[in-house]
Amino acid sequence: MRHGKKFNHLGRKKGHREAMLSNMAASLLTHKRIFTTTAKAKALRVYVEPLITRSKDNTTHSRRVVFGYLQSKDAVNELFTTIAPKVADRPGGYTRILKTHNRLGDNADMCMMELVDFNEAMLEAKSSKSKAKSGTKRTRRGKKTDKTATATPAAETTPVEEVTPVVEDAVVVEETSVSEEAPKGEDAPEKAPKKEVKAETAKKKPAAKKKAPAKKAASKKEDKEEK
Repeated sequence: MRHGKKFNHLGRKKGHREAMLSNMAASLLTHKRIFTTTAKAKALRVYVEPLITRSKDNTTHSRRVVFGYLQSKDAVNELFTTIAPKVADRPGGYTRILKTHNRLGDNADMCMMELVDFNEAMLEAKSSKSKAKSGTKRTRRGKKTDKTATATPAAETTPVEEVTPVVEDAVVVEETSVSEEAPKGEDAPEKAPKKEVKAETAKKKPAAKKKAPAKKAASKKEDKEEK
């Protein structure tokens, strides 16, 4: 009785089922692609992927464990020498199942099962699409980073542009102040004589006023004598 055995028995007894999966796994590892029914492919995926994970540890013990399941030296050698280095960076999901058609006669779902890293056409298509997307589309985060990147250089350059005119203005102001002060210094000696001339005229005017009373006194004396 099956009591709690939920996996797909595939209509076979235990020995027959394990022998069939062993042969299918050896064929998949050797040829990298097989065509079978969808039910058998799903059962084979659970059977073969742990063996591929085991092949990442290339030791004698791992080889003996895998050989116990596959019973094929060629398949074990292919797994540890060719497949393991190529899937070293992949954390699981080594196989792909693609449905193809329904089989004539019993109308069973047929599919193609392959190793992901050995389909070169699909890998090239993905790489070309990724390049095209990276060249045309950008995420919102990318746009924000671009805006911030463009804003920071502007913020860095504007203060420099503002500072340089201030320095030039300061130089100009100093030059103008020097140029304005230089003529004043030159004119100062010229204005000094004017002040001296004014002082002389001021001294001369009181002298003229003093002479005027003398003339008036002389005229008065002459008037008295005439009388």
